[in-house]
Amino acid sequence: MADGPNAGNGDSSDSIWRGLKGLIFGAQDESLRDQLEDAIDRHEGDPAPDAKGDLTPLERQMVRNLLHFSERDAGDVGVPRADIIAVEEETPFADLVKLFAEAGHSRLPVYRDNLDTIIGMVHIKDVFNILATGAEHPTSIAGLIREPLYAPMSRGALDLLADMRQKHVHLTIVLDEYSGTEGLVTFEDLIEEIVGEVEDEHDEAPQVLMTPIEGGAWDADARAELEDAAELIDPRLAEVD
Repeated sequence: MADGPNAGNGDSSDSIWRGLKGLIFGAQDESLRDQLEDAIDRHEGDPAPDAKGDLTPLERQMVRNLLHFSERDAGDVGVPRADIIAVEEETPFADLVKLFAEAGHSRLPVYRDNLDTIIGMVHIKDVFNILATGAEHPTSIAGLIREPLYAPMSRGALDLLADMRQKHVHLTIVLDEYSGTEGLVTFEDLIEEIVGEVEDEHDEAPQVLMTPIEGGAWDADARAELEDAAELIDPRLAEVD
């Protein structure tokens, strides 16, 4: 059936009204990201839903984390240089086994001379395979060294996650502007940016980096994030010009 003479008038009126609102109030277009975050904000503080299908507070927080995930980069996540546990390339195999037992990690970076020259990593599976099969212990760990990923600290967290998935490598060495070692990022670090902290049996209790002291002052570790300080002390501390 042919459209009547007034067909499309509704769409035209809507367009005119949107144009008038734009002239009066300014552009109101929001990105999908903004719309999703606004929807989450409107339900902030809502109790857990009674029926399945709606988002729980935990799910809302995960969605919010995901919306901001692309704003993070490799320099924002993972382990800072000062906390890296690594092994020197000339380390005997027996000492490597002890270090794995003490560290509780599945992968250890391998460096030459100092941490600015990380040449690879060792996976605990390769060490365990030697121990489990009773094979002769190697005189050098060189044959156990695998290639990690290397990324500048400006590499976006989302891009880094894609890189690690594509290369099937779960450890990335983060480089500073001088190609020195800034830190490292594991696959778990990136996932935790979305789902929150994932602690296993080997994880130690989180270290307190900020402690209030007398007189309204704070004792802060140099590794404390500005966002954490703002949350504890004053939100204005997080404002960066």
